[in-house]
Amino acid sequence: MKTLPRLGTRLGDYSLRTPLVASCGTVGSVADFAGVADLQVYGAAVAKSVSPTPWSGRKPPRLAATGDGMLNGIGIQNPGVRAWRDEIGSQLSAIGTDVWGSAVGHTAEEFGEVASVLATTSVTAIEANLSCPNLEGGGMFALDAGAASRVIAAIRQATDLPLGAKLSPNSEQIVPIASAVAEAGADWVVLGNTVWGAGFDIETRRPLLSGVVGGYSGRPIKPIALRCVWEVSTSMPDLPIVGTGGVATGDDVVEFLLAGASAVGVGSAHFASPRIGERIMRQLAKYFRRHRIDDVSELIGAVRPW
Repeated sequence: MKTLPRLGTRLGDYSLRTPLVASCGTVGSVADFAGVADLQVYGAAVAKSVSPTPWSGRKPPRLAATGDGMLNGIGIQNPGVRAWRDEIGSQLSAIGTDVWGSAVGHTAEEFGEVASVLATTSVTAIEANLSCPNLEGGGMFALDAGAASRVIAAIRQATDLPLGAKLSPNSEQIVPIASAVAEAGADWVVLGNTVWGAGFDIETRRPLLSGVVGGYSGRPIKPIALRCVWEVSTSMPDLPIVGTGGVATGDDVVEFLLAGASAVGVGSAHFASPRIGERIMRQLAKYFRRHRIDDVSELIGAVRPW
């Protein structure tokens, strides 16, 4: 699909040819997804999170459908950043769209280590996954402003690549945490990720996930994500935002832009329709024509209060 120039956007100094970002964890390594869908419709695609050493993840079952949403408790299974660099890193330059690396770790130092290795590949930015809700034990970095700030500072010390901080809708203090990561060196924030959830099989009486609690995603979480975007954008209008959560249509993208996002992530919808990005971009272009909008910037934060 040929992208119209007017659908380009920016995250601060970072340019995207479209406002769509393929969210982490839903397009694999990106290299493998390139054989399934047209990545040209995305301004960027985020590769699955990697850690300093291999992580085996949780035991099955790790995925479960729950009505209009989905539960996952995968636990960020990955081969480790060096194995990822050797296997995937060399393929990134041929993909044809910007690829962001995603860093995860148990400590700020581990995040920095991963970022330094990712920076040796062709990734054009790094996303700090501060908000994974299904790691074993311990708290979530994205729920603690100090901890989140230390992670971002460690990554910033390790690389000068553009840096996004992926925060959590589970936080009751999303604005202070966004402020903390911005002050520590994040160029933008990603709002948000899955919300905590659980489910149970009434026939077997077992949890749907081996770890019981996991990340809930899909259409039902969109209002939660929109609330996060709106709260941060109105409090910190100069901080660029990638809004994500429950996006499946062009209208969803417009809503996130109106709330204050400059770019919009597409996540779980990829599992049902890997080529959904193409449909969303067609719908978005149609909306622009119908409303005579010449540029994405006309919509960003343009919600009209009562």
